[in-house]
This record gives sequence, structure tokens and C-alpha cells, in this order.
Amino acid sequence: MRDSGAVLPLDGREARGFDPERLLAPEQALIAYFSRVLLSPLGVDRVPLDAAYGRILAEDAIARDDLPAHPRSTMDGFALSSEGGLRRRIVGDVLMGSPAPRGVGPGEALRIPTGGALPDGADAVVPLEDVVEADGEIVLQAPVAAGDCLTQRGADMRAGETLLLAGRKLGGPEMGVLATLGIPCVDVFKRPRFGVISTGDELVDVRALPGAGQVRDSNRYAIAGALRAMGVDPVQLPRVADDPERMRAVLRAALEECDGVVLTGGSSVGERDYTPRVVRELGLPGAVVHGLRVKPGKPTLLGAAQGKPVLGLPGNPASALMILEAVVRPIVAACTGQRRSAPATIDAIAAEPFAGRAGWTWYVPARVVIRGGRLHAVPFTIRSSHVSLLARASGYATLGEAAPRVEAGETLRISLFSAGGAPFEVES
Repeated sequence: MRDSGAVLPLDGREARGFDPERLLAPEQALIAYFSRVLLSPLGVDRVPLDAAYGRILAEDAIARDDLPAHPRSTMDGFALSSEGGLRRRIVGDVLMGSPAPRGVGPGEALRIPTGGALPDGADAVVPLEDVVEADGEIVLQAPVAAGDCLTQRGADMRAGETLLLAGRKLGGPEMGVLATLGIPCVDVFKRPRFGVISTGDELVDVRALPGAGQVRDSNRYAIAGALRAMGVDPVQLPRVADDPERMRAVLRAALEECDGVVLTGGSSVGERDYTPRVVRELGLPGAVVHGLRVKPGKPTLLGAAQGKPVLGLPGNPASALMILEAVVRPIVAACTGQRRSAPATIDAIAAEPFAGRAGWTWYVPARVVIRGGRLHAVPFTIRSSHVSLLARASGYATLGEAAPRVEAGETLRISLFSAGGAPFEVES
């Protein structure tokens, strides 16, 4: 397999410019990467259920019993047998949280609240509004059928059923399931620590006033935030100027401290873009993929050393964050143990044409608006250097190599960012 999309001349330096014939599409790049790099979760933490939100489940959650354990009413009303006439005698009350005080026969009924346990002999519940009550009796307005207004035993969960698979990210619904199963502490995968490094002579601290040709280092915060949303604990590492010796030292220290590294900048093929060379020197397999057939984000580098991912993103802010979201996410997911690495998506109507380039993958940021009760996607012109671009976007459309254009009025799929993206706008 080719380890680089850039041409390596005989003197060992990288040639200027990428060779288009050697660039890989994102899907090909990930196949190539995972064929060379074996990644897995780092181990297991046992945490209280209340602290498990956002963590990745490390073992399957299996029901030990049927739930509900007995038939329950879904309405306030009367529990009775479907066998019998329209007139029934009230013989008692079912109290919430207690078993029924007695069973019922064909001519009897027990008053029952929503969620109450059905008494023996009852196979239906008639709602309060469907009866006339007087003198200790009820008269049904119509016959009832077995199963009316009740939940059968095991309708929610069956003993032995797998409710949640390992690798599931835990949110509120999943935590509710675990609580119902009686699991006060849960095994979750350890959160990996990824070092975040920004490179470039032009970068200054966020508190500094940039001079001519300088920019504040925004990438490290954007990348750290996205990594955190993906289940990673980011570690901010020193900014590195355009100095390969300094980069080599910082990277080696990062691999000692962290479980992976994400760099921005220095991954192209110019004279001062030394990151691919330094990554190759860190250990096998080194730079597995260098250069993608995408826009934005062509100078992406996917590598690994010491069994840890080393991921080089473009220096332009929009490109760096887009590649992290659209391409690098599965690599991050493999380290966290999360099964689902694909982003959440919605379908929307193209409000304007979305245009890419035949033979290339284009990621087009879009804002989503609600017009007439339907979702519409409006494309942004890609400007990789614009820091605010993705903050204005609700998500992005992926235009594939064989289908580089979506016309206005056609439906397309919008991928949502890890941290949510800009809210949908409502237009009249």
C-alpha cells in the first residue's frame, strides 16, 4: 500500500504539490489506515450511574427479568374480565405500588389507577369516562375486549433480552434503561487523552494582539471542543513554530503523555511543511496516508506511532475542523470504543444548488432553515481560512465523486456536527 499521496524524490525531501493520481478518497484512506493501524479502547472504568452520561458502555446491558413484571393499567378506570355483562359490581380498589387486594370475577370490577397492577381474573381495563358509576356499580357504555387499556407482562423488556450493546454512548434514555435494570454502577470505556498541537510561525496566543501577518491560535480550541464532544479528553500542548527539531521533541513528549495526537498545520508539501517527515521518524507505521482527494482538507495526514494515532489536519480553520468531523471521526471512535462513528444526519431540500467537482469528495457547509414546515439547506461558499464558517453552519453535505452536484429543489442529506452546530432558522 502507498503510504503517502505526496511524491518523495530521491533526496528524501517531499516534492512540491500533491500527485493527484496518488490521492485517496476519504473512504479509501480510512480502509488503508485501519489495514495498517489496529486501535482499540484503553480499558474500563466503573463509574456511578449518575456520572455515566456521555460515556461509552463497555459491556452489554441485559434484562434479568420481564418488565413490566405483571400486567399494568394504562388508564385510570376499572379492572375487569372481558367475560361478563355491561353491569359490574365494584369490589375494591387497587392502590398504586401495591398488589391488587383480591381477584375479580365476571360480574365484578376493581377501581385501578394508571400503572396499577392488574388483579387476577382481569384481562382488560375500562376508562373512567366510558362507564356510568352509581350505587357501588358501574355500567359499561360498550363491551370491552381482552387487552384493552393495559400493558402485558414483558411488553417492555424480556428476561435475557439485550437492551444496550457495548459501544453505545450513554444519554438520558440509556441511563433510564440501566436504572430500570437495577444497575447503580456501570462499566464504561476509559476516555482517551489526545494531545492537541498547533503549528506555525504566524500563530499567537488568544490573549495577544496579532501583528501584521499573525493570527490568534483558534484551531486548538476548535479541535479540543470537537474532540471532547466525540468522547476524548483533549490535552493542550505547546504551540510549535516552523521548526522540525522542536516539532520532533513535542511530538515525542506527547506520545509519552497521551493516547493520540492531533496536529493542525504543517501537513502540506511546501518547504516548511515538515510534519509528514517528522511523523515518519516517530516509529512504524508512521505516515500511512498523506493527502486526500477532498475539498476542503487535501493536505490531511493520517499516521500512527507506538500504537497511537498521529493525525495531521490542515492549518486553515474550516478545513481542520471539517476533516476532523468528516474523516477523522471513525479513528477517534475506535479509541473510545464507540460503535457508531457516523454523524447524525437529516434530510433537507436544497434551497440552492450544491456544487462540487467530479472525481473528488466535497464537504459543503450548510445552514438549515425551516420554511413552510419543511427543512431546507442553504450552502455556504467554502472559504477554508474563515474561522466563523462552521460556527454559522448547521452541518455539511457530502458531495461524492460520482454525484458532484445537487440541484435546487432536490433532497440531500446533511450531516450534523458533533457538538450540534448552528440552530435551525425559522423563516416565514
